[in-house]
Amino acid sequence: MTTLWARQALLPDGWAQNVTVVFDKAGEISHVSADSPKGHAHEVPILLPAPVNSHSHAFQRAMAGLTERRGPNPTDSFWTWRDLMFRFLDRLSPEQIEAITAFVQMEMLEAGYATNVEFHYIHHQPGGVAYDNLAELSERVASASAQSGIGLTLLPVHYQYGGLDKRPLGAGQIRFGTDLDQFSQLFAGASRAVAQLPADCRMGVAPHSLRAVAPEALTQLATLTEGPYHMHLAEQIAEVEEAQAALGQRPVEWMLDHMEPNAGMTFIHCTQMLAHETKGLAQSGAIAGLCPITESSLGDGVFDGVRWFEAGGRISIGSDSNIRIALSEELRTLDYSQRLRDHSRAALATTEQSTGRRLFEATLQGGALSAGRKTGQIAPGYLADLMALDGDHVDLTGNKGDTLLDSYIFAGDDRMVKDVWSAGRHMVQNGQHSNKDKIVAAYRKAMRDLKDDI
Repeated sequence: MTTLWARQALLPDGWAQNVTVVFDKAGEISHVSADSPKGHAHEVPILLPAPVNSHSHAFQRAMAGLTERRGPNPTDSFWTWRDLMFRFLDRLSPEQIEAITAFVQMEMLEAGYATNVEFHYIHHQPGGVAYDNLAELSERVASASAQSGIGLTLLPVHYQYGGLDKRPLGAGQIRFGTDLDQFSQLFAGASRAVAQLPADCRMGVAPHSLRAVAPEALTQLATLTEGPYHMHLAEQIAEVEEAQAALGQRPVEWMLDHMEPNAGMTFIHCTQMLAHETKGLAQSGAIAGLCPITESSLGDGVFDGVRWFEAGGRISIGSDSNIRIALSEELRTLDYSQRLRDHSRAALATTEQSTGRRLFEATLQGGALSAGRKTGQIAPGYLADLMALDGDHVDLTGNKGDTLLDSYIFAGDDRMVKDVWSAGRHMVQNGQHSNKDKIVAAYRKAMRDLKDDI
């Protein structure tokens, strides 16, 4: 058993002082009590539940900083960025994918995330030929998780077509492609790999998008698992226009009419929604998987967070392209986008909760559903997914309660994160991952080899 004692902790019913938290070898919390003596427990100043990173394409971390020049196209956009991404990934080897993924997961832990939900869509060799082991690259993601110690929810991605007209995949997409039979085999192999990880790790499924998966296949994919179901939805104007032309409806309209969204489903981005779509999808119980840094980088648009929350909607937060893995900055960027659009301040606060408290708790609750993981609370029966902030940090001096979260999100950064536990595994101590040197060395080698090749 491990015992922590926190001077301040965020519990399900609010802030408490002098909190004892006990968890077992399996990483499950067995006891929580406030106003308790320290005894021989390990002391932390400020203890929070550690959120889920609900959407990641790990390999894109290696592209960070490489796509910030304007090419010959005067309307450089998401679609030109995507072309560059396709050319880049055609050079990645299994060993490089494993090294990059382990590095990404290490950075997630150091940023305060306890869980990586990996939306994993590279399956084949360059050129599109399947590996002898269909699940080769899924196994590499699982192996990276074993190195980093992060809680993993692996979502193999089904990606069959190049568009809603069912055109063949383009040259940059052929490493992704599967038909339903092949995907079922791949999913089974990935499930075997995840079963070798600690018991808190999970499987789910991810049809890539309406562009890439036939509408009739969406319900079939849901039968493969009882785990989470994730899908890109309404990210780009061109995507909306293509859906309107092919299906006669906008993507969210079609989803609401044909798929019965629910709390087991996470729809990623949702930056191109009309008011009635926002309200309808929020009221369905589905989670909006938001990636504010990536959505800003790609010019996706601004999620309608004010209307979404007013309709009772749930959110989770992901680092997506992983160009910058920064939990506090994701939350800050989300809130600031609402302020800029509406010319307001504290757009997502309520009379009962500050902006930081509302965003942080919403991220905890929605992230747990997105990951299919019993997390998001410091309470008996929940996983010990925990993060401790540095009580000596200058920007936290003298702060208590919700002001701690507001200062962390709006005045600080991830240097405030001192310790992180994932299902009780103490992977970050004094701000540094326990296996950092080895993971960084492998990532450096992968990057040197890639850049020499590019």
